[in-house]
Amino acid sequence: MVSKQSKNIARKRRHARVRNKISGTASTPRLCLYRSNKNIEAQIIDDVKGVTLVASSSMALRLANGSNIEAAALVGKDIAEKAVAKKIKKVVFDRSGYIYHGRVKALAEAAREAGLEF
Repeated sequence: MVSKQSKNIARKRRHARVRNKISGTASTPRLCLYRSNKNIEAQIIDDVKGVTLVASSSMALRLANGSNIEAAALVGKDIAEKAVAKKIKKVVFDRSGYIYHGRVKALAEAAREAGLEF
């Protein structure tokens, strides 16, 4: 049986490997997400300046259940609307080592439908 700690260590290794290849710039910032057991969070980051341009989470939206696909879709829609309001259209998607499935996929598809391109 694989422990939760070793699964998270493997995820962090995958994330570090991906982060060597992608980086957010002023023209195409990075859409990074974090998924916990109870919530999901997303940020749009300019890595050159080291600043977060836009952020959203299931906690900030005060959702009753932040750990389901519907909550992830609402966070994706919210962050895309905030980004479009700040004139950010194109981003680089950073799934943080998580498998593109379930909540991660729901957040990404909702962000695409709301106007982000990646």
